[in-house]
Amino acid sequence: MKRKVQVGLIGLGTIGRGVAKLLLGRQKELSYGRGFDLQLVRIADVDITTPRGIDLPAEILTTDAYQIIDDSNISIVIELIGGIEPARTYILRALEQGKSVVTANKALLSQHGEELLQVAQRNGTYLYFEASVCAGIPIIRIIREGLVANRIQKLYGILNGTTNYILTKMAEEESSFKEALARAQQKGYAEADPTLDISGLDAAQKLSILLRVGFNVSIPVEDIFCEGIEKITSRDIEYARELGYAIKLLAIAKRLDRFIEARVHP
Repeated sequence: MKRKVQVGLIGLGTIGRGVAKLLLGRQKELSYGRGFDLQLVRIADVDITTPRGIDLPAEILTTDAYQIIDDSNISIVIELIGGIEPARTYILRALEQGKSVVTANKALLSQHGEELLQVAQRNGTYLYFEASVCAGIPIIRIIREGLVANRIQKLYGILNGTTNYILTKMAEEESSFKEALARAQQKGYAEADPTLDISGLDAAQKLSILLRVGFNVSIPVEDIFCEGIEKITSRDIEYARELGYAIKLLAIAKRLDRFIEARVHP
């Protein structure tokens, strides 16, 4: 008989609903060939009464996240509420109880990642955060496992899809920054308040996470030089094109003797 691996999900927003739908709807497929049955047994959210567009068994819903964290039968906790608190408190307690934790919380990881990883190691469990950087591209696993024998010297990347969309539209359709941003918001690519993306902070948070994984250093977001795309104009785009370039928001990290250079800017 296969052993049962019980999972608890904290957070039922857009991402949380997608994860719940996947775990409940494809439970057999996800468990096939793995030697265990993966079961989503509890979902916690501050609001469990609002219609979510997904059918969820009432008996697995709760407003108390500690019903997941303190349940000795649950061995995997998925945190998808975002922000620093109470996410940090929830994750720390789960790790201290020997549970593995999966999170996509880049704000928390960039600020408290070192602390969380140390607690996980101390308690003989695991903290997984693949979805916090580069969406579906398994960059964390590639660096941790595929490149483990290599000493990475440089990291360059476009880490924010929203700004990439805006800059692409400005170049391809000769749109102004304001017009391209409005288009991104209409399509749901940008939030109503796009500050986190267009300021470069989102990319800086992701770079901080990659630095910890790839360079084995903990560099707070506030120590990463960060410049957004708010001041990019159509004229800038045109000048770049004339010179054979395209403007992109890049995250860059380099080893420089005894120092690490880390920056985000167009």
